[in-house]
Amino acid sequence: MGRLAAAQGVEAWFVSEVLPLEPALVQFLHHNWRNESEIEDLLQDVYVRVCESARKEIPVAARSFVFAVARHMLIDRVRHAQVVPIEAVADLDMLGIALDEPGPDRNVIARDELRQLQAALDRLAPRAREAVMLKRVEGLSRREIAQRMGIAEDTVSEYLANGMCALADMLYGMPPDPRGKS
Repeated sequence: MGRLAAAQGVEAWFVSEVLPLEPALVQFLHHNWRNESEIEDLLQDVYVRVCESARKEIPVAARSFVFAVARHMLIDRVRHAQVVPIEAVADLDMLGIALDEPGPDRNVIARDELRQLQAALDRLAPRAREAVMLKRVEGLSRREIAQRMGIAEDTVSEYLANGMCALADMLYGMPPDPRGKS
């Protein structure tokens, strides 16, 4: 199966099997995560992980797979949230945090990553790009995006899911074959 056909298969699977789970998934995230303002971002991150995994092999049991991904992502976030209150450390040097600006190599890498992201965004379908930019750059909710774009919230969800899957594929997927083969 070619890359295009495989991508279309994942998109079709995602729209038919994963998107209908969104209300239950949002409820699960609300129940298991304290910071309500992060729920939409968590949801999109779950979608990205699900799409990345589905590109390798589409899961047989979509519901259990999606909720397992969400559960593991929440566990990872809790593990990585090692916040030290500033009052607990009298001397900031004890934290071992570099207060200097990142070096020139980090700046070059960051600029290159931004160029790659911009190129990937430019390759998205116009409506998907608009939805992704409104969500990720301007921080609008799905409802606000739907109002601004003049479409239904479900359509916004599809645009966001398709856009995020496409971005993940472009940024983290296999590089195109220089010989033009899939």
